[in-house]
Amino acid sequence: MAKSSSKSVRLTIGLDLGNDVAHFCVLGESDTALEEGRVPLTRQALFKRFGKQSPALFALEAGTQSAWVDLHLRSLGHEVLVAQPRKLRMIYENPKKCDRIDAYQLAYFARSAPKALCPIEHRSPETQAELSLLNARDAVVGARTKLVNVVRGMAKVFGTRLSKSSTRSFAKKAGPQLPEALEGVIEPMLHLLSTISETIDRYDEEIEKRCASKKHRDSTAAVRQISGVGPVTSLHFISRIENPRRFKRSREVGAYVGLAPRRDQSGGRDPELGITKAGDPRLRRLLIQAAHYILGPHGPESDLRDFGLRLASRGGKSAKKKAIVATARKLAVLMHRLWITGEKYEPLRRRKQAAAAPAAPAGV
Repeated sequence: MAKSSSKSVRLTIGLDLGNDVAHFCVLGESDTALEEGRVPLTRQALFKRFGKQSPALFALEAGTQSAWVDLHLRSLGHEVLVAQPRKLRMIYENPKKCDRIDAYQLAYFARSAPKALCPIEHRSPETQAELSLLNARDAVVGARTKLVNVVRGMAKVFGTRLSKSSTRSFAKKAGPQLPEALEGVIEPMLHLLSTISETIDRYDEEIEKRCASKKHRDSTAAVRQISGVGPVTSLHFISRIENPRRFKRSREVGAYVGLAPRRDQSGGRDPELGITKAGDPRLRRLLIQAAHYILGPHGPESDLRDFGLRLASRGGKSAKKKAIVATARKLAVLMHRLWITGEKYEPLRRRKQAAAAPAAPAGV
């Protein structure tokens, strides 16, 4: 490692993380790289390369492996700046993009304009473990859905349309309806579906335990006051945000989960665009599912339901879709508000306030 000419100068090191190897670039006071190279992406290799390095500022991009690298470098006494990927267009749009240049750009911006990287903080290992639990359940549920669709498709080829049923009861109900030619082919798949459903049940039990734990008992109970918000949605929402105080206003949560409208205003043009779809797509999908329930035939009366139905009643080609998205956005804001205040949820608060308000005098 090249040494700085002044002991007071702290080195800035850009670290571009790959799958197996990380490219690094070291900057001192000038924009000229003091050293460039590669290091295997393992704890042992990082310790060997940077363990005896004087405290430096490391810059890396948030990704699959950035969390453990961040923790490891901090344990070695370094400061770490984790750049937000969506804000790194100056790197992505480089016509000469390569790992070596990416490492240099990370080091350059970290030293000269760190705010341009929109640095983020990784979640704690405990919170990341909870998200892994939720991700595992989601993956298994997706596998079950795909298997059900495959079985239905196979039976349809032989002229058999399997009756409608929930994915949970599909294996039991589909067995007697199978064409004789497919019994030996599909029966093992039905057995696998039963096993998958049992696995999902175990995940659900673990999620309920996490919701009831001392760490999450109050927060999940606060957001589960809303009809349509269950253990999976509540734990995912709490774990993904982790610290509710990160938002100055609850309304900012809508943009965080990617449910805020995009804008491309220029001159006299201000077209109506779709949502940004920023943030975690799984959390966004859960909020959309909850909004479907709230506006559906089984959703209980609430101000949130009134809001969504009012938007849907405006008509238009995509009025219902827009109402679902707007309700999901408002739901996220409401969940954050209940979480941060701990107050009791009143589903018909606005309706009661309107009924209690004095009527305007005639002729006014």
